[in-house]
Amino acid sequence: MEKTLDKQMDKEMLDRVQVVTMLYDGAANFTRIARKKLETGDMSGKSFHISKASAIIKELSNSLNMDGGEISQNLKKLYDFVLTSYGKAEANNDVKSLDDAEKIIEILSGAWKEMQQSEKF
Repeated sequence: MEKTLDKQMDKEMLDRVQVVTMLYDGAANFTRIARKKLETGDMSGKSFHISKASAIIKELSNSLNMDGGEISQNLKKLYDFVLTSYGKAEANNDVKSLDDAEKIIEILSGAWKEMQQSEKF
């Protein structure tokens, strides 16, 4: 019975990790599309995709357990940086800000994917 419960808990944790990984992938994809729209002069497309990416990062930020210690606090700071970068990209048509945001998202995504593959939670 205990082993079955442990397996179920491991599967639930793996499912959560997969969801977070998919959210990061979505945010990175919307960020890349926003950059392409900016580069081609499609400002409404840029705004739409920045908005989509921002919504994902805001949701990830809102889901943090801030009683979780230093990791949660550091993730919050990274999410705030990404959201600020999106704001700069939106206001100033700044490709570098989109690049900065994407870089952070890719690093976080890579860490979650590594955790998923090693199954160490």
